Amino acid sequence: MNQITLLLQSCQQGHADAPNQLLAEVYAELRRVAAAKMARELPGQTLQATALVHEAWLRLGDARFQNRSHFFGAAAEAMRRILIDRARKRQAVRHGAGKEHVELEDSLQIAAPAVQDDELLAVHDALDKLAAEDARKAELVKLHYFVGLTFAEAAEVLGVSEPTAKRDWAYARAWLHREISATR
Repeated sequence: MNQITLLLQSCQQGHADAPNQLLAEVYAELRRVAAAKMARELPGQTLQATALVHEAWLRLGDARFQNRSHFFGAAAEAMRRILIDRARKRQAVRHGAGKEHVELEDSLQIAAPAVQDDELLAVHDALDKLAAEDARKAELVKLHYFVGLTFAEAAEVLGVSEPTAKRDWAYARAWLHREISATR
């Protein structure tokens, strides 16, 4: 049994120092995953990888996890939901949806266009439908697309081989493309 699973069990048993030890053990990996995801975001993004990790940690709260895979799957879902919530907020009319955003400090810098948010929300909606049809493939999309895990890392979290993860990815990509194209 690996160290993370043992720490998760200690948290469930109510050991006071276990959550701090768990955070210390997983922080670097969560930070790396968040940094990879944030590196693919457009310039002008105000959310930093560290903030994404911290917010995901807070959202995980006192949830109970069976093992390392379950924990990282939940962390991936938390990060995905944070990014979705931010995209929705940027799209909201009360926040100037579709309007050009100008930073006060640097009036020449323009915020990311709303098209990216539209794409993110379309993927999110289609992903919910895919999850109803095949939960593992939907989890793979969350881990790879939203969190930025490699196929090897995602395969480990899901408990499948890397070739299986790649086949699932090919299927999920085609399925999502068809679903998104049909709704536009």
